[in-house]
This record gives sequence, structure tokens and C-alpha cells, in this order.
Amino acid sequence: MATVTVHEAKTHLSKLLARVEAGEEIVIARGSTEVAKLVRIAPPEKPRRVPGRLAHERPPGSASITDAGFWDPLTDEEMGLGPDPLLDAPSPRS
Repeated sequence: MATVTVHEAKTHLSKLLARVEAGEEIVIARGSTEVAKLVRIAPPEKPRRVPGRLAHERPPGSASITDAGFWDPLTDEEMGLGPDPLLDAPSPRS
């Protein structure tokens, strides 16, 4: 385990972090008093993927790409479109 001063730690922090990543523990001292230790933390554990885990959490009535009609074109009503003011307007000559 290496010991460095606060000044050395501030000056060479990137190099010290590389050494810590390699598994070395480094103590930082203020004068002759050890005040901190740099150690590598364990990488976060990735959750195990389970296919279909969220399938039961789909809200009722929500669409799924496997539902019949999912790929059918939407109607104007489903898209929230009202009448077209240009096509449905009365003719100016009327």
C-alpha cells in the first residue's frame, strides 16, 4: 500500500486513480497523519435480463404489436383529426 501526501495526490490524481483501478490501495497523508485511503469500488452489478419479465405489467387496453389490427391504418377519429376546413368549406360562389 503506497502513501502519498495531499500535495502529491492533488498533483497526480489521474495517475493515482489509474493505479487504484489496477487494484492498488493508496493512502493520503497530511504530514505524517494518514487521513484517507483510495480503494477501487466494486463495479455495479448489472441486473440479470429475463425475457418476458415485463409482459405482465402491460396496462389493460394498451396496444401491442402482436394485437390483431395493430398495423392497420388509423382512422381520422383515432388520429384526432376533425373535418378538413379547406375541403369541407362552402364554395365562395354559393
